[in-house]
Amino acid sequence: MNTMANVIKVLYVEDEPDIREVAEFALEDEGFWLVSCACGLEAIEKAQGLSVDLILLDVMMPGMDGPTTLGHLRQLPNMINTPVIFMTAKVQAAEIAAYRETGALGVIAKPFDAMALGQDIRKLLGW
Repeated sequence: MNTMANVIKVLYVEDEPDIREVAEFALEDEGFWLVSCACGLEAIEKAQGLSVDLILLDVMMPGMDGPTTLGHLRQLPNMINTPVIFMTAKVQAAEIAAYRETGALGVIAKPFDAMALGQDIRKLLGW
């Protein structure tokens, strides 16, 4: 089991309950600590004063999409420099370039491999 010093703390935003549950199970099993949210508004509320190592953010969500949610999160002092990784099925080169322009470290394509998700995140974080 990881020590707290090695735990990656994640603000995870995903509107699809089934996808969220699979990712939560996969990541928590690898020692990640998650604050899960079902939408952008919930993420903005929960992010107030929260200290995390990563924002893991779905792109396509009803109401407020991932890039818009990120824009709001970046207005919070504690989220200005928090690394972000988008998760999406929209992985054309131009789309990935647009996500990177928002400051994202990278993109994890959906459907993702639950067994490799933690490793993929650590690789993007450079850990």
